[in-house]
Amino acid sequence: MADEEDLVSDTLAQITAASLERSTLEPRELMLARIAALVAVDAPPASYLLNAGTAMDVGITLEDVQGILVAVAPIVGTPRIVAAAGNLGRALGFAIELEAEAEAEAEG
Repeated sequence: MADEEDLVSDTLAQITAASLERSTLEPRELMLARIAALVAVDAPPASYLLNAGTAMDVGITLEDVQGILVAVAPIVGTPRIVAAAGNLGRALGFAIELEAEAEAEAEG
């Protein structure tokens, strides 16, 4: 199962990299658009998590994400914004948990 998860994760990372390479947008602008799209399609926490590393790498901040939520709220509506905020929070919690597990393994 781990090999299948790695295959999917690696494939998604390659798709993200190709999108960054081929887009005419600057990487930061591209990731802002991707986050807005995730909100619009009511993406699950895992989708936010898969984009979080790249978003941080190009300088996306929590304030940027909040700005995106405010900007798209009139288009996608309150239910999508509330769902996105919850999904972002769950993704962040999961990321923190993974980091803590990795640190514990490194120490042990």
